Amino acid sequence: MAKESLSPNECRDMLLAAADKIIEAEPILTDADRALGDGDHGIGMQRGMTAVKGKLEGQDFDSIDKPFTTMGMAMMSSMGGASGAVFGTLFRAGGKALAGAESFGAAQLADFLSAASEGVQTRGGAKPGDKTMVDALVPAAEKAEEMKGGSLPDAMAAVASAAEAGKDASKDMIATMGRAKTLGERSIGHPDAGAVSVSIIFATMSDFVAS
Repeated sequence: MAKESLSPNECRDMLLAAADKIIEAEPILTDADRALGDGDHGIGMQRGMTAVKGKLEGQDFDSIDKPFTTMGMAMMSSMGGASGAVFGTLFRAGGKALAGAESFGAAQLADFLSAASEGVQTRGGAKPGDKTMVDALVPAAEKAEEMKGGSLPDAMAAVASAAEAGKDASKDMIATMGRAKTLGERSIGHPDAGAVSVSIIFATMSDFVAS
């Protein structure tokens, strides 16, 4: 039965599902990063999500923001580097925007993604078109804003589709950030590894809400 809104502990379970899926996807993320960078994105995300599981499992949360900010802090403290900073910021900044919310519905999804998108762009300095995770995150945030008056399952499915389309669009971009920028036009044809992670996370969140 699809859920119209999530409680704090249902948000925890949704994030744990996303953590499991990223850990499982380590080879995919490693391959994606090897095409453009040094190939460490998969291992870094796996380490971050293992830390997330350690912080979320068995915890009882009484507010919507806490599972998200706890996830962000765990990623920041365990991953290091640029990925730890931007993925940690995604969940930490997004989670802070949920303070005071009693449940997680389509409106809260929009608030979360708006703050997450803004936080990541401020922290990492990337903008859409730079071939980074932002190319999946910004379309997802824009779609969430469009869908904020509807149901959570519909909004989450639309967000997941937008992130997937953004990841695919990153294949045609020339990298301008990080190690990948040294490749110039040779970076065309490969999706950004961070965008792949974003698309997996939102697809998993959508599946959780739908089930």
